[in-house]
Amino acid sequence: MDQKLKLYGFNNLTKSLSFNIYDVCYAKGERQQRDYIKYIDQQYSSERLTNILYTVTEMIGANVLHVSKQDYEPQGASVTFLIAEGTMIPVGGDTTVAHLDKSHVTVHTYPEYHPDTSIATFRVDIDVATCGEITPLSTLDYLIGSFDSDIITMDYRVRGFTRQVNGQKLFIDHKITSIQDYIDKQTLKKYDAIDINVYQSNIFHTKMLIKEVDLQNYLFNTDVYELPPQQRLDITNRLRREMIEIFSGTNVYD
Repeated sequence: MDQKLKLYGFNNLTKSLSFNIYDVCYAKGERQQRDYIKYIDQQYSSERLTNILYTVTEMIGANVLHVSKQDYEPQGASVTFLIAEGTMIPVGGDTTVAHLDKSHVTVHTYPEYHPDTSIATFRVDIDVATCGEITPLSTLDYLIGSFDSDIITMDYRVRGFTRQVNGQKLFIDHKITSIQDYIDKQTLKKYDAIDINVYQSNIFHTKMLIKEVDLQNYLFNTDVYELPPQQRLDITNRLRREMIEIFSGTNVYD
């Protein structure tokens, strides 16, 4: 916000950001696929995800009230933070008035692979829900950079209302036309992006698809020069098809 709003009471707006990334990989055969899942579970364990969420919480200026984390068998991990924007107001003597805008940050991972095409997909879902003046949009560049993001889908919504001192309702307390406005321009150059926004309901949706596919970056435990040209082209096409279907949300090629 450009300047502090003068409100009647506390800011009661609820702001939620849902951030989903997909990392696509080629892992040939059952052994490589198992090794890929193992690798992903190690790279994105609940411990590492917890550290990422601590940074996110610090970036939005919130306080951590409680942390819950879990690594699952055979694969996947989850972390949940209960957070708050704490306002502690001394009244006198031993009395303190506490106002806590309780919110949460969660992350879940979903490694999986296609049974026929040898394409493995790693999905991460992150949800940041805040109350009051805190907005989670400032964390987007950090979150995109924390993962290998081939496809990204983001939803941002502001719910409820708060009041100015004259009693007028405010259904949003900051200017926004697109989620893309909060992403670094150099990052945006790497992706094709589209918006689907419902401005009158303060609902914003953005999808991003990586533009360039450097095959070596998508081969698990395989060097691109070990593959003949026709196979390289075939694998690249499989990867691109998987990305397009995830991006569009439709089985385009089936």
